Amino acid sequence: MMMDKGLSLRGAEDFISASGHLTDMVKLGFGTSYITNDLEKKLKLYKDAGIKTYFGGTLFEAFVIRGMFDDYQKLLDKYKMEMAEVSDGSILMPHNKKCEYISKLSKNFTVLSEVGSKEEGIIIHPAKWISMMNAELKAGSWKVIAEARESGTVGIYRASGHAHTILINKILARVPGEKILWEAPQKSQQVWFLKLLGPNANLGNISHDDVIPLETLRLGLRGDTFFSFLPKELSSNKT
Repeated sequence: MMMDKGLSLRGAEDFISASGHLTDMVKLGFGTSYITNDLEKKLKLYKDAGIKTYFGGTLFEAFVIRGMFDDYQKLLDKYKMEMAEVSDGSILMPHNKKCEYISKLSKNFTVLSEVGSKEEGIIIHPAKWISMMNAELKAGSWKVIAEARESGTVGIYRASGHAHTILINKILARVPGEKILWEAPQKSQQVWFLKLLGPNANLGNISHDDVIPLETLRLGLRGDTFFSFLPKELSSNKT
């Protein structure tokens, strides 16, 4: 998943030309879609390229906190969106209420739900991460997103950007790995997940200019993962 934080139409065209074939989804980050020029034209560009799009969860929260959930659904319908993100990273929301929103939206949209706080220093116990993720999948989420923000310094990461290894391993032991999209905006985080999960790990919040560099990591065409995916008889030939 690439995070579009305000690409122009020409920028989106250039991105599709260079990296569209390597991209499954584009998230129009946080609330950028609400103030993006020529939004319909941009969405069409991505759709014509076979790339799924959705609005960032913060926009969902901005509508919900104002008691405008019905208006949010109308916005999704207006732009013929096929996907929707449900999150509670900025606002306090009872988890059963969040699952209600997921259930409602999943009747008409493919839902991704984001788990984890956007606030630095807020620690969520692994058992709670696991419980929330499984409950949201049961409520109708297609995939759950492990929160990291575009900075990669909260949620599943420490303020330094290093992964919460124990937390992630506990999640993987109780939640189907193919159902999790790990936000990994920093190269070191991408490398860490690829070595942990393999070259097909579900990664998100990738910058538009990092999609090709990430693909080289997946293919072992970059020093960080050069020896990670070689046959065993060749991986010993390190200099």
